[in-house]
Amino acid sequence: MSVSAAITLPQTDPKANYLAHQVAIDAAIRRVLDSGRYILGKEVEAFEAEFAAYIGVRHAIGVGNGTEALALALQACGVGNGDLVFTVSHTAVATVAAVELAGARPVLVDIDPTTYTMDPARLAEAIEQHRNAGRAAAVVPVHLYGHPAGMPAILQIAHRHELRVIEDCAQSHGATLDGRKAGAWGDVAAFSFYPTKNLGALGDGGMVVTNDADLAQRVRLLRQYGWRQRYVSELPGGNSRLDEIQAAVLRVKLPCLDQENARRREIAQAYSRLLADTGLALPICRPGATHAYHQYVMHTLRRDALQAHLREHGIGALIHYPQAVHQQPAYAGRLAGSSQLPHSEQAAAQVLSLPMHPELSDKQVTHVTDAIHSWCEHA
Repeated sequence: MSVSAAITLPQTDPKANYLAHQVAIDAAIRRVLDSGRYILGKEVEAFEAEFAAYIGVRHAIGVGNGTEALALALQACGVGNGDLVFTVSHTAVATVAAVELAGARPVLVDIDPTTYTMDPARLAEAIEQHRNAGRAAAVVPVHLYGHPAGMPAILQIAHRHELRVIEDCAQSHGATLDGRKAGAWGDVAAFSFYPTKNLGALGDGGMVVTNDADLAQRVRLLRQYGWRQRYVSELPGGNSRLDEIQAAVLRVKLPCLDQENARRREIAQAYSRLLADTGLALPICRPGATHAYHQYVMHTLRRDALQAHLREHGIGALIHYPQAVHQQPAYAGRLAGSSQLPHSEQAAAQVLSLPMHPELSDKQVTHVTDAIHSWCEHA
């Protein structure tokens, strides 16, 4: 095969998940179409209640997408106008983009190289180093790849400095730490329902969750022009609404999320077992954590060569993410903390995400691991 061989086993496959729920999804969409109500109706209201119950919080507010969910959560907490927000650089760029959308200034914190999530010790150092750089307002830990960040330590540090904690849960639907779900730890949390997520819509969608009734009310106002009464803006807001069709689709999928996450863990366990003798660095799960395995991320110094080899065998493996945020042209040289991120930069140079979605068969998993073994034998 050539390096340009067609991908027959994609890294993720949202269509396969649609097909797994096709009859129920099609019926839900028809229900919405027949209702004549397409924005902020009964489907959104019902999904908000169901998702809040699933996460274990009192309030959930459906919004347009995950980036806006995070920006609205920050705004609802009163964060903006040049405030400092401590977050990570090894993440989807949406995390940092949302901080800047809220008008705040990101301060980047390095990661724990074993879990790829915020290192609490580095957080404490960053807060101290920037104590005279402006008003420190919030911390945004990212539960990256489906692994929960070290929330007890992060919360302790944040509370000591009177900082709000806004969880970025875009990749952690159903993940838990010490029996508590990601999204139920901080002051507020933001979720994405992009089609490739563990709980994915058939388009964009997002959710803000919280136990704080006042924060919930502010998000509800902010998502729709600051309206409590239609056409009367109580505060400056925008337009970020989860639509009825996406809510109906997500209501179909939510009851299956735990089962599908369990299948992801089975796949991850199979990968780890079958690749244990390769010498490659495989994912590690923190004690007390339940990994949602949004991605199965290994790392190797010869990442690009392995990715090319897998492509030759028709296997799609992706790099999440080939550049840390501070290395990207739009952000290079202007984000605080950028010079102190060795583990973030190492991850960007070495990580590789193997195929991961609940519809993967055991035969396909073996195909992936056999191809990796053949590369190791010649590498």
